[in-house]
Amino acid sequence: MHLQSVSDARDPLLDDYRSLTDAALRRVQEPEGGLYIAESAKVIERALAAGHRPRSVLTQQKWVDAVAPLFGAHDVPVYVVSDAVAEQLTGFAVHRGVMAAMHRPEMPSLSDVVADARRVLVLEDIADPTNIGAAFRAAAGLGADAVLVTPRCGDPLYRRSVRVSMGTVFQVPWTRIGEWSAAGPQLHAHGFEIAALALSDDAVALDAYAASSPERVALVMGTEGEGLSRGALDAADRIVTIPMAGGVDSLNVASAAAVAVWALTR
Repeated sequence: MHLQSVSDARDPLLDDYRSLTDAALRRVQEPEGGLYIAESAKVIERALAAGHRPRSVLTQQKWVDAVAPLFGAHDVPVYVVSDAVAEQLTGFAVHRGVMAAMHRPEMPSLSDVVADARRVLVLEDIADPTNIGAAFRAAAGLGADAVLVTPRCGDPLYRRSVRVSMGTVFQVPWTRIGEWSAAGPQLHAHGFEIAALALSDDAVALDAYAASSPERVALVMGTEGEGLSRGALDAADRIVTIPMAGGVDSLNVASAAAVAVWALTR
């Protein structure tokens, strides 16, 4: 790595980190095959361990010694800025010490991701990056083998998703699937039963389903407002529900994912 002090937030060297709170701008700057932002030493460490390549690093002077062990072996520029420049540049107070602009890895095929998987979590059209990151953390921590995301699901490599996941988006194999008309048959061809988590009169309780679930299950989670799409429900082999108490009809999608993955992996 090589250190370079930058005193002006308008310097073009810092363009990768500019206005990170503007989601529309990030979509322009981070197209498929482009970049994503990894924030904090732990997240960056996991990204590097997964083989992802850094393009540049942004840090403050007080964190330089902590950055050296992460990037010492990489030929990458490390831009050192003041606290004020960091906040002016990104739009928020940078407390985690370091962030890196990382090259996005090539998206693997569905076949490659599920080849050795038995329990797969499918996230349909979930927009909130916090929920996406939390669902990935649950998948990693509770033993899901892979995560699949639908075409209109948010980006697991969005900065907030990566941060909330604590970098587990780099641990769990994942890819983006197509519409259910194609993805459903593909999952069936790989031997998966598709279990949709939804409310339905003919739904089976999660504990009963887990007690006799097939060898390979793709567990589909939808949005809290709209629920699963008609396409997802039509593709499903079983409808599964988490029994609730206290007059509550459902859990936050990330919480529901954690409960369901725990049940199916036990």
